[in-house]
Amino acid sequence: MNETKRKTHTSADRNFETDVIVLGVGTSGEDLSLQLLNAGLDVVGIEAALVGGECAYWACLPSKVMIRAADTIQEAYRVSKLAGNVKVTPNWDLVASQVRETTGGWDDTAAFNRYEERGGKLVHGHGKLTGPRSVAVGDKTFTARRGIVIATGSKPAIPRIPGLADVDFWTTHDVIQLERLPKSMVVLGAGTVGCELGQVLSRFGVDVTIVEAKDRLLPAEEPEASEGVEAAFTAEGINVNTNATIEQVESRHGKISITLAGGKELTSERLLIASGRTIDLSNLGLESAGLDSIASYNEVDEQMRAAEGIWAMGDVNGKAMFTHVALYQSAIIAADTLGKEYSPARYDAVPRATFTDPEVGAVGMTETEALEKGIDVVTTLKQVPATFRGWLHGADDGIIKLIVDRS
Repeated sequence: MNETKRKTHTSADRNFETDVIVLGVGTSGEDLSLQLLNAGLDVVGIEAALVGGECAYWACLPSKVMIRAADTIQEAYRVSKLAGNVKVTPNWDLVASQVRETTGGWDDTAAFNRYEERGGKLVHGHGKLTGPRSVAVGDKTFTARRGIVIATGSKPAIPRIPGLADVDFWTTHDVIQLERLPKSMVVLGAGTVGCELGQVLSRFGVDVTIVEAKDRLLPAEEPEASEGVEAAFTAEGINVNTNATIEQVESRHGKISITLAGGKELTSERLLIASGRTIDLSNLGLESAGLDSIASYNEVDEQMRAAEGIWAMGDVNGKAMFTHVALYQSAIIAADTLGKEYSPARYDAVPRATFTDPEVGAVGMTETEALEKGIDVVTTLKQVPATFRGWLHGADDGIIKLIVDRS
């Protein structure tokens, strides 16, 4: 796998004072920093990994390169039905090359330089609060006149499964940096990431099996959408196991053996853990600022305030793990910091998309979520026949589901 390359700040100074400290310079951290810099504030950004974060290097951008490539292969297979004859020979080397180009080879030097060229000061390293207005990075101490913004994101959640720690399993980082395709892979988790990456690798010839503990693929979406995606996966040769719990994982003869509840055994060359993400607050020094360091996430109000002079945005505040939500929160914090008027945060109409084929798009609560909140809803479901253009692209009928508050 490619190793990440980090630019090192060479300043000999040990104590710094600034207006705002942004702890975590992913997409939203960089966006907020730019807003504050443009307003004339001094900003210090602190990043433990790569400037730009998950979206730029291991999620949104590189995954879309892979998905586009896989969709193109699927389109090519349809040529013989519509236009003539074609031989399809998938070549992962081309995809890996494009991903390297998109991510800059997992080198954030350009992003680092861009940040500082805009007037910010950027430090690579693990930042830890030492008080309500101070953060330490190694032997350097940074003090904020206006406040601190926590935007440290999340990381892949690794489930507690007997034997898992003893096998060489993959996370999404490994798949995004993949240079050579395995012959087979089991994907643990049928959420957005597991379904997207599973379909991509299947279309490049990997024997993919998906294992999901809940009763359907994409369990956070409408069941009708899950049915459509599962039908497509089955037609493409992806093995789907729902209502399935892994009881044991072990290595056998160079392969990974996975035992499901009930005794069914799966064997594959690789195991991808795609069972969600988790937030780790334990090593941020939050207790020094009076915050809970063992909580599941940073509790915030409608202005993203975790405490006086401390804000938290993005995955770390537990509201919604989407880049566009983090950017929305960034705008609120910028306004609050600068004393401008703004509307408090709301999350009742958050859009989301799963880039499988067929795609799944949604806005707001699902029917199940609405009912769990005690909302009296009425629903309507409409089949949308494939248009002529859709037929040309091999599309089946789609669905639109509308959920309305009856009151």
